[in-house]
Amino acid sequence: MSNNMKNIEFEIPAYSDWQDAAIKALKGKPFESLFTKTNEGVTLQPLYTQESLVAKLGEELDLQVATIRSLQNDQVFQVAQQIHADSSEAFFAQLEDSLARGNEVITIDSRVSFAWTEEVLVKLASYFSEYSFKITVENSKDPLLAVFDNIPVDQQEAIKGYIISKDPITLTAFPNVRSVSADTTVYHNEGANAVQELAYALALAAKFAEQEESFEAFSKKFFVSFAIDTQFFTEIAKLRAFKVLWKAFSSAYGVTDHIKIPTVAETSLRSFSKLDVYVNLLRSSNEALSGLIGGADLFTVHPHDVLTKPTDQSIRIARNVSLILREETNVLKVKDPAGGSYFIESLTADFVKEAWALFLDIQAAGGIDEYTASGKLAEEVEASYQKRIKAAQTRKQSLIGTNIYANPADILEQDTNPLFVDIKRIAAPFEDLRADMTAGDVKTGILALGSLKSSKPRADFVAGFLNTVGLVPEKSEPVTTVEEAVAWLKATEAKYVVIAGNDDDTKAFVSAILAEKPANVLVDVAGKFKDEEEAWLANGLNGFIFAGQNIIEKLQSVFASMKEVQR
Repeated sequence: MSNNMKNIEFEIPAYSDWQDAAIKALKGKPFESLFTKTNEGVTLQPLYTQESLVAKLGEELDLQVATIRSLQNDQVFQVAQQIHADSSEAFFAQLEDSLARGNEVITIDSRVSFAWTEEVLVKLASYFSEYSFKITVENSKDPLLAVFDNIPVDQQEAIKGYIISKDPITLTAFPNVRSVSADTTVYHNEGANAVQELAYALALAAKFAEQEESFEAFSKKFFVSFAIDTQFFTEIAKLRAFKVLWKAFSSAYGVTDHIKIPTVAETSLRSFSKLDVYVNLLRSSNEALSGLIGGADLFTVHPHDVLTKPTDQSIRIARNVSLILREETNVLKVKDPAGGSYFIESLTADFVKEAWALFLDIQAAGGIDEYTASGKLAEEVEASYQKRIKAAQTRKQSLIGTNIYANPADILEQDTNPLFVDIKRIAAPFEDLRADMTAGDVKTGILALGSLKSSKPRADFVAGFLNTVGLVPEKSEPVTTVEEAVAWLKATEAKYVVIAGNDDDTKAFVSAILAEKPANVLVDVAGKFKDEEEAWLANGLNGFIFAGQNIIEKLQSVFASMKEVQR
């Protein structure tokens, strides 16, 4: 018997076989319902095969993989722990601690609450002589840049690091300091998608390359900076796509050599929330793994409470995320670990194609400055942001602890880290409305119709819906008569009540309840009732709550109506 088992071969199903099985399982839904369109406008297939990838890319597949691997730096995913401190004494204490515990790149945002005095800069310069760095400055007049005046002449050539600034910084005496950056985090924080970030990186590179005496001189100073969001495969493909795009970009300048451009990356803060902040730790871990697999050269993991004020513990946890991923996943034992994945290779190619087309449009418009001045850049980034914000507010995109599985007992921190106050976070509308609801001491309730079994699904949905803005509704015991329902409405302190029951009970009860409900209580119904909607609204119903509804728009409307009723 064992010999027969060894000889058994399993037939490899064709794509059409899988498609037929999927169609049967869909029970009447079209096969296209399994397709997903990303924020970048790329359509994701339900299955990717070697045959489909080869058919899509042909000989370009080998070229894409070879390009990515040839442009990967040998030293990948260096730990760049950002220093957060209120005083210069605390700054250097934290710097020493981070370097002793695994930090490799001194990472500083110049916007600190203490002054960059001569004494502080002299001391910092001694660290720059020993360690590489990543500093973010406002412009060429930023006081932090004076640190370079305190580095001895005989050490200047050995200094290595990166300066992130809107405009290039000139440091002639420091050949190994990269001071020309395409910082796409600015656009990312406004809502840009992966394709837009890639195109803007190339457009900035084109602008800065024209300002240098040669492309070779430019390429020695240039690097790109990305923020990595929670869309795991998208972000891996984004980092890989940049290398392919860079090869095409440099080829346009007549460069045939493989010029490696460093990729500096950090966890995205637009997906962070002040609610259930420990979920930010999970988000940043997911994002950091994307950066590791995608081939980021430097990586900064922001602490999970960075939107308010990081603690020593949260800073240590953030640093250890990078260290654990780098040391324990074994990802770095493989060059380009995502290479060969049918899905990621296909997505990488899509991003290359779309980003290059957008880059050419920007250049045709006169370059990044002209494109920005025309308003087109802001318009397309805003459109991308609106898609993202709508997806979160309708729960097409989950933000755990904020728009789903929210804990209404969470205390919303009012303090905001000034470094990140302007980021267009998708959680912000939920936080703002929660603050308003809490300040207004809004009382809500759920009136359960019928049996516990029949009312519970919709009652639980409504409770979760209200929890997203910190509301804890008072729940009635299941009622089976109109008299019980009206008595509960008259007794409750809730000024906004949602009726929750199955379709039959809701249709049987609502009209009679509306006729006798207290005038100062707003009443909604859970579910969609198209046939009854017009009559119920005419008889005093406020509206409906249902899946797929925009949570923020709905509850803002409820809040406004409650204030009107209270007047």
